[in-house]
Amino acid sequence: MQVIFITGMSGAGKSQAVGCLEDIGYYCVDNMPPSLIQNFISLALNEKTGIDKVAFVVDIRGGEFLADAKESLSYLKDANVDCKILFLEASDEALVHRFNETRRVHPLTRKTATVDDIEKEREMLSDLRSHADYVIDTSNMKSAKLKSEIVSLLSGESQEETFVVNVMSFGYKFGLPITADMVFDMRFIPNPFYVPSMKRLTGNSKKVRTYVMKFQESRTFVKNLNRLINAIIPCYMREGKYNLNIAFGCTGGQHRSVAMANEIYDLFTLQGKQVTIDHRDIKRK
Repeated sequence: MQVIFITGMSGAGKSQAVGCLEDIGYYCVDNMPPSLIQNFISLALNEKTGIDKVAFVVDIRGGEFLADAKESLSYLKDANVDCKILFLEASDEALVHRFNETRRVHPLTRKTATVDDIEKEREMLSDLRSHADYVIDTSNMKSAKLKSEIVSLLSGESQEETFVVNVMSFGYKFGLPITADMVFDMRFIPNPFYVPSMKRLTGNSKKVRTYVMKFQESRTFVKNLNRLINAIIPCYMREGKYNLNIAFGCTGGQHRSVAMANEIYDLFTLQGKQVTIDHRDIKRK
């Protein structure tokens, strides 16, 4: 099991870090008393929950329980659990600005944050910081850059290797997929539905797929789409996105959209991308 302790200064970006870790498969628990972390880990290991990556947020909101964090760390290391500490910090000026901008109160005083509050918090967390495996200063860092840093530090993979392309087929008669980032209309391709031998087949059939892809316009579309997607994936990653949802539609979601989704899925798989596929309406009448 992999365990990450997310800690650091209030306002330094722990919430963004949690979101990032959830995106790369961590089960995240915010503000659990450190004394209960041992029980949680034991339960997760013994009950075969399927949880193999866990992140705990530990900070000054834990109050008197904060002192138990060091004991929990020792317990995990003695149990041969892969445990790391990620500490987020920022300059006093940056933190004061963020508190003022969001109009949030400081957790120590429950009042408007001051430099004195921040310095006191920094002192309280100094021991955890000294044991940190990773320290990230977010003073001049945008959310997308923070996510990129965390992925490269913790996943052991480049962001490109963890990026997922989700491919979907659908039928316009059943409505647009609300999760799609990009929707492409396949109704410009001749419809196999009107060929008697293929009417009751779907785009999963080799016969239908061959028919759809025999047209020059289909092959040109695949070539241009491949160039487009490969050009914009780095831009999505730069903005902190970890997936791209592409949907292909035709009238009923049975023939053309399914065949094209399969074609793109196979193409991106051969390129080494992480790809998923879902034929949303293929079983509908």
